[in-house]
Amino acid sequence: MKKALFLLLSLSLVATSLFAAGGQEQKEEGPIELEFWTHEDPNRTAIEERYIQEFEAENPGITVKRVTHSSTKIQELVLTAFAANQGPDIFNMSIEDEYAYIANGRVAPVDAKAVGYKSIDELKNAYIPKVLDPVVMDGKLYGLPLELTNWSIYINKRVFRDAGLDPETDYPRTWEEMADISEKIIIRDGDIITRRGFDFRYPYYLVSMVPMVEQLGGELISKDGKTAIVGEEAWISFLDYMKAWGPNGRNLGSPTYKNARKLFNYDNNDIAMALTGLYQQGRIKADNEDFYNSGEWMVVPFPQFADAKQKAAACYYGHYYMVNGQTSERRQQAAWKFIGYMLSHGEEYLTTVNIIQPTKKLMESDTFKNMPYSDVFRDDMENGHIVYYGENSAKMQELIKQAVESVMLSGVSSEKAYATLKAEAQELLDEE
Repeated sequence: MKKALFLLLSLSLVATSLFAAGGQEQKEEGPIELEFWTHEDPNRTAIEERYIQEFEAENPGITVKRVTHSSTKIQELVLTAFAANQGPDIFNMSIEDEYAYIANGRVAPVDAKAVGYKSIDELKNAYIPKVLDPVVMDGKLYGLPLELTNWSIYINKRVFRDAGLDPETDYPRTWEEMADISEKIIIRDGDIITRRGFDFRYPYYLVSMVPMVEQLGGELISKDGKTAIVGEEAWISFLDYMKAWGPNGRNLGSPTYKNARKLFNYDNNDIAMALTGLYQQGRIKADNEDFYNSGEWMVVPFPQFADAKQKAAACYYGHYYMVNGQTSERRQQAAWKFIGYMLSHGEEYLTTVNIIQPTKKLMESDTFKNMPYSDVFRDDMENGHIVYYGENSAKMQELIKQAVESVMLSGVSSEKAYATLKAEAQELLDEE
């Protein structure tokens, strides 16, 4: 999603406004079919299809069509649909991909009463601090979180022991240890890695790699919002680390390999550690119940650099439900009513799918406290912050991707990659 996103959304918004002036707001009567687009998650499918059936039974005249796409494909499809003024009634994506729809006036404010609250203030007070901040603009609330997610390190104890390590004592506390431990675990067939110790979540640079820079004293954007890629020494040190990690360095991993998170569940002796969220536990259970019940996995905190200037864990991010702002008020009210029904099942989402709806009630519940390693995720969340979001967030992530992959795969020096990144990120920031 590049600069075209904002141009397409802005132009289509003008077209929609002109069309609305010509009579789009005619009174809508009869049955309503809501189109609901969401990212694929087999564990959510079963319960959400049941919620839809229950909701439809309680609300005659409203039906819901649930459409799923991959978490990357949905970004493109939602953009294309809204650019053609044919966006779904309800959609959810990561906030860094959704924020532009708020900024470009494409989504409707939350209807607190339809969701099940007496007022917006009562609704806001039901959630833990700050998690609704990304969906507030000009005092209005534009989304509600399906989930709040942060990532810590999952460890396969069997792989550690096979490499002669004790997982309870030898797990990595620092990024330097992460590289050294991965070197002990890794198995290669020539230059091809057949067992990795750890590898990064390469598509998600804002969530997992910007905090590494922050540990070293750098920033993505200055606190006054005017300067991009702050802290030359921090950024170059981070890029040096990634260069050493890659196939032209110590050859510990690469963006070209399959996502470590997707391998972890199967316990095939091909990955020892993966960076992922509490939701992974539900996926382990669904994919490999024997491994889930084996006691052979554990979760440890997000590592810090040995010479870190400050503590920083992986950013947390939310997938927020949003409602198409170009439909009738009647459809919007029905959409928010359905969302409210979905979100009233927070404990089942947690126990069945292992995703966190960040209400005060759920976060303070015994259900959350009794989840395996929930304390690790809670503590890491306290050491993190919301992922960078803004009209340019998708493009900013792409620029970091280019910098990281240039040093890892193309032999570009860290200094040159940093200079290119800083210049292009500053230009992007100045365009806002």
